[in-house]
Amino acid sequence: MGPKAKKSARKMKKITKAERLKQLQEEEERRQKEEEEARVKHEKEEMERLERQRIDREKWHQLEALDLERRKEELEELYLLEACFSEAEKLKQDTRLLSQWNHYIQCDGSPDPSISPEINTFISLWKEETNETLEEVIAKSKLVLNLIEKLRLLLLQMPSYDLEDKTIKQYQGSILELQELLHLKFNTATEILLRQASTLADLDSGNMEKVIQDENVTLYVWANLKKNPRYRSIRFSETQIGFEIPRILATSDIAVRLLHTHYDHVTPLWPVLTPLQERVATVTDSVEDEVKNGEAEISDELQEENKPQECESVSVQEEETTFEEEGDIEVQTSSVQEEAEATKCELETKLLSETVFAAQLLLIENANEKPCFFGDNEVDLCQFTTLGGVYHLDIFELPPQCKPMKGWIIVELLKEGLRKYIYPPESTEDFETENAFPPIEVTLEVQEDVIFFEDPMVARWDAEGKHWQTDGISNVSYKSEERLITFSLETFSPVTLIQDAHINMPFQSWELRPLDVNKVLLTVTTVFTEIEIQIKENLCMLASIKLDNKKHSSILEGRWMTPISFILALKETGLNIFPTRHSHFYVVINNKDPLVEMKAYRQLALLSSAFAFGWSKWNVVCSSKNVIVKLREHVSEEELVQDFNWPLLMFSGDRAQRLNINENSETFSEALKEETEFHSTLYHMVKDFASKEAMEKIRSSKCQFIDSVCYMLLSTRVLSYS
Repeated sequence: MGPKAKKSARKMKKITKAERLKQLQEEEERRQKEEEEARVKHEKEEMERLERQRIDREKWHQLEALDLERRKEELEELYLLEACFSEAEKLKQDTRLLSQWNHYIQCDGSPDPSISPEINTFISLWKEETNETLEEVIAKSKLVLNLIEKLRLLLLQMPSYDLEDKTIKQYQGSILELQELLHLKFNTATEILLRQASTLADLDSGNMEKVIQDENVTLYVWANLKKNPRYRSIRFSETQIGFEIPRILATSDIAVRLLHTHYDHVTPLWPVLTPLQERVATVTDSVEDEVKNGEAEISDELQEENKPQECESVSVQEEETTFEEEGDIEVQTSSVQEEAEATKCELETKLLSETVFAAQLLLIENANEKPCFFGDNEVDLCQFTTLGGVYHLDIFELPPQCKPMKGWIIVELLKEGLRKYIYPPESTEDFETENAFPPIEVTLEVQEDVIFFEDPMVARWDAEGKHWQTDGISNVSYKSEERLITFSLETFSPVTLIQDAHINMPFQSWELRPLDVNKVLLTVTTVFTEIEIQIKENLCMLASIKLDNKKHSSILEGRWMTPISFILALKETGLNIFPTRHSHFYVVINNKDPLVEMKAYRQLALLSSAFAFGWSKWNVVCSSKNVIVKLREHVSEEELVQDFNWPLLMFSGDRAQRLNINENSETFSEALKEETEFHSTLYHMVKDFASKEAMEKIRSSKCQFIDSVCYMLLSTRVLSYS
């Protein structure tokens, strides 16, 4: 049985080999068939894909052709709508002229700071006034600060193309003279006070202490009359503000003054931006050429019209023609002159429109280089900003005291006036120990209206180098709840508190939402705060501030101001959300093409009365040549909050389109939303799906309102700094 089984197995093996060959052949045929089927399927799919691409290309070309066909018409309509910016500029010019006229007819005795003879006369007359007390100087300082503020606003509000270098130097020179004279008056008044320190001495300590508080100035003066070495701790009026002085000062004839000015007259004035003058000069020359050519053509036309009129006039006299013919000639001349005036007005409007366009573009252009390089311990004023004013810390030699004698008061007047006490002295060779002049401990109160998002840094003024620096200051301690800052200072000098100017940049998100007719709410959310700004007509107002998701009160809330004044006020309180031309050196930003960004702000402002706009995460992903925003037509508050799926618009400066993606999409795509078209402007893009009521709101918006919204968008640059 065994051998037979082996033979059967061998036979089966031979059969299996033949069958295997057959199977291999069948498998090869099947594989070839499958490959052929796959090839045919792939070719079919490829043909279908190519067909879809062809259809998409044809559709895209049709859309492009349609866009090209209506581009001229859309741009012309946009040009008419954007005439609101030049109209707003004319209103600003009229307002400035009206302000000058109102000041002239008011006759209140205050000078017009823009008129050089008036401000120079004011300065000269004030210099001649002597023996003014601190109270009198503080009262006069309100007028001086008002004049300085007017000059600052003139430099910022007047268009750069209207500001000549001569005017800039005149205004800045007047500002510096007023600042220096005001500080000189404080020193002179302090000297007058210190001369009578002995008559004002405190009965308990035997030393003199004087505190004067005002809305712009807080003054603390202490005179060391007893020279008690144990009396080394100076605290003013039951406050924590004061000094810890070393023994050598406690035994010296000195006076210590802390003059806290809530303004900063120490930091050098920044030069006014002038690149616009060159750019506008180019634009102005080109448009002025058109004006001159137009005037020349009009003049030639008038001459041609007048020639036959003169001949006709002679013939009328000779042939005694009727009065009706003369009337016809006058009507023709009048119509030509009216046409000439209209043409000239049109060209002037074009010139103003171009210069306003150039000025707006300059606001968002980044500087190519940093303005200067800063040395060790020197404060970079492009990166940091001073907050809370300046604390002028001074040690003076106590002047000779007044002495009553036979009904008279005799006082010795020093020729050099109030003399500063040098601490530490320039030469310390006469002193035995090196620690004879330890640092002075200073405790200051931080101004209530100023917000510090981090512990403030302390900087001192270097009078020789004319800059702020951080050396010579140690042991800085800040109590945020009590708003007290303590530090040690090697030598007395003006000090200030500084904070990173870009601490709130980049922004986390932003939103622009209509509130009412010609009234919107701009919300900017940063890491530390949420700021809400209301804009109406040519005014702005701080609506609310949130710190750590809690409402924070501010003196600026409820106060309507012009945009430039409002921006300055926010910066001075520490709420800086306004980038400068150098901010991109200190902040990682989503840099957009300036021209595209500026065009987007102008058109968003045009639509802001009827549409809400907001930040989109895809704006970071798209190229610098495009900007992406979410938008929707303004509806009720409840519906606006509930609907998060806002449509997305992409704008490249000359093309606007709705995107097929939304905020919740997983990947970015520039694909056009189905059944939509693209347009040359955002205005015509939203026109496709906007209601009649919304478009009517847009067309009826006031020019000052649109200009103010645009200016705030240009100032915050939310598309690049979010």
